[in-house]
This record gives sequence, C-alpha cells and structure tokens, in this order.
Amino acid sequence: MCKGLASLPTCCLERYVAKELKARLGSILLKPNWNLSCCKLGKNKVNLTECLRWKESFEKLLSSKYGLCAFTAFLVSEFSEENIAFYFACEDYRSTKCHDKLPAKAQKIYNEFIGSDAPREVNIDHETRDITKANMLSPSPSCFDQAQHKIYMLMAKDCYPRFLRSSNYRDLVCQAKPSAKTTSQPQQDKKA
Repeated sequence: MCKGLASLPTCCLERYVAKELKARLGSILLKPNWNLSCCKLGKNKVNLTECLRWKESFEKLLSSKYGLCAFTAFLVSEFSEENIAFYFACEDYRSTKCHDKLPAKAQKIYNEFIGSDAPREVNIDHETRDITKANMLSPSPSCFDQAQHKIYMLMAKDCYPRFLRSSNYRDLVCQAKPSAKTTSQPQQDKKA
C-alpha cells in the first residue's frame, strides 16, 4: 500500500477503496461493452469520408453514430468514459418534457456523477460542484449546464485531440480506406 494511504484512518481508507472498486467495477459490470467493433460491422463499416469528417470538429465527431462509438471506446480505454456518459445524461435531462420528473432525474445524475460518493465522478472544479449542488435545491432543465459545459470543454480540449492522435482513430481510418485489392481489381479485369 502507498505510504500516504497507510497514514489515513481506516474509515477513510475503506471509503477510498470502496469508491475506487465501485467506480472500476461499475464501469465493467453496469455499462454496455463499448469497443471498436461497433464501428467495423460488415455493411455498416464506417467510411473514410466520415472518419475524416471527425477531424473537422468535436461536434461532428459527436454527431456521428460511429464517431460517438469510437470516441466512447477511446474514453473507456483511458478510464474516462464518465465524461461522455455525464454529457449525454445532461442532454437527456435537459430534454425531459415532464417537469415533475426533473427532481428524480437530477438527483440520479448528481448521485452518479457529481456527489462526493459518486461512482462515476466527473472532474469539475469545486466552484462548479458547489453551484451544481445549489441548483439541486430547485432542479430546472438548466441546473447542470455549467458542469456539462466544463466537461464538454475538457473533452474538446483534451480527450478529442488525444483521440485523433490515437492508434484507435488511425486504425479506423486505415480500415475505412478502400483496399488496394479492391481498387486494382477493375484494372486487372480490363487487361483480361
């Protein structure tokens, strides 16, 4: 055990270990199995034009079914998939038509991503966390806006550029390129 952790009282250690286990196991057990296979399935294989469009902007990546899948798989590999999960939970929350459902949905999002014991706690500053906590007293469709914006900017400025430099993205682009065999086939037919 790390020397710093050993000096903590047992109750703090138990809480820390429980939170870490809950977060890691929750990622594995409670969520769909995200991987790049969703971007490679037969006829639904992502095309080169779409892959290259993802480089144009973070918005274009998120608006693409395959782009979102590939980006989420990348975040899973980096142990930061809670960011995209929180972002889309906020999108879903904001679009809630029945205002009677807002308090329960807000509490669920807060407990999962914002609270001190959140199993998938997102990385936001203390001030944003406090504002969001205060917004929970009277949940409105915009109560997570500031926290969601912070996470969006974190993904756009940090995760997105890393994704574009990743082997995951490069592999998808290579797989999406028409193979030399396919393009040279018509030329061979012409010679015959």
